[in-house]
Amino acid sequence: MSDFRIGDKAVYPAHGVVEVVGVDTKEINKTICAFYVLRVLENEMQIMVPKQKAEQVGLRPVVSAQEANEVFDVLRDQDVHIDKQTWNRRYRGFMEKIKTGSLFDVAEVYRDLFRLKSTKNLSFGERRMLDTARTLMVKELAVARKWTEAKVEQELEKACG
Repeated sequence: MSDFRIGDKAVYPAHGVVEVVGVDTKEINKTICAFYVLRVLENEMQIMVPKQKAEQVGLRPVVSAQEANEVFDVLRDQDVHIDKQTWNRRYRGFMEKIKTGSLFDVAEVYRDLFRLKSTKNLSFGERRMLDTARTLMVKELAVARKWTEAKVEQELEKACG
């Protein structure tokens, strides 16, 4: 289990990269509970996560540089069949992957929607999900690789192209 300190960057599922800005205690039902106070980098939203539930809710460290390389391998994988199911069933499957908080799952969603976009028009929901997947990936890969977000976006386009 990871123990985060103030100033650490972490990843919160479906919100992306967060910074630990504090550790707070609150009394709930006569029990003192410790919370991580997190600031979402994308939109400055603050989230409080009980320390003892951090792993359960999916709070995790940012991927390593090695794992970032593996994410680009997922994006480059050409041997993937595009699912021919209805858009709403595909959407639900993609949403489940995004909710896991795994950068590898998010990369699969991004890759599959990016490729699907070249063969047909994406639904409004699929376009939004592609944007969400891109945002989640760009933020985390920029932190992991110490790259600018613009450079990460160029590399994503190259990897999927």
